[in-house]
Parts: sequence; C-alpha cells; structure tokens
Amino acid sequence: MITKELVDRINELARKQRDGGLTGEEKAEQKRLREIYIANIRSQVVEAIESSGLRPKKKHDGACGCEHCAPPPDSPKPTFH
Repeated sequence: MITKELVDRINELARKQRDGGLTGEEKAEQKRLREIYIANIRSQVVEAIESSGLRPKKKHDGACGCEHCAPPPDSPKPTFH
C-alpha cells in the first residue's frame, strides 16, 4: 500500500541524493522503497484494467507464431549484415 510516509521518505531520499549524495545504506533503502511503490502502482493498474472487463493476454516471446507475433506473410525477411 502506498502511504504518505512511503512517498515522503522516497522524496526525502531523492532530495538528499540531489543535494549531496546518499550513503550505501540509504541507496539500498531508496531502491527498496521505489520497488514497493512501483509494485503497488502496477497492481493498481492491473486491477483497474481487469475491473473494466479486460483481461491481460498471455505474454509472448515472439517465437510462438501466433497472429500477433508472426510477421505478415508478404513482409520481407530481415537481413543481417
């Protein structure tokens, strides 16, 4: 959950980083807090999309050959030099 304290601490560390730098411990804390923040934003976005009736598609690796991953039949094959 994104709390005011979480955002305040992220902002405090960002200001300190701009003004003079962070210690190794503060850099680790900043990274951890940012990961928490981003994970929460991602879950909110997914929840909003799913509640609107849309469902995320399976992830593709580009090699599955489905209609989304396969190039159009008349497209030229890529050449590498």
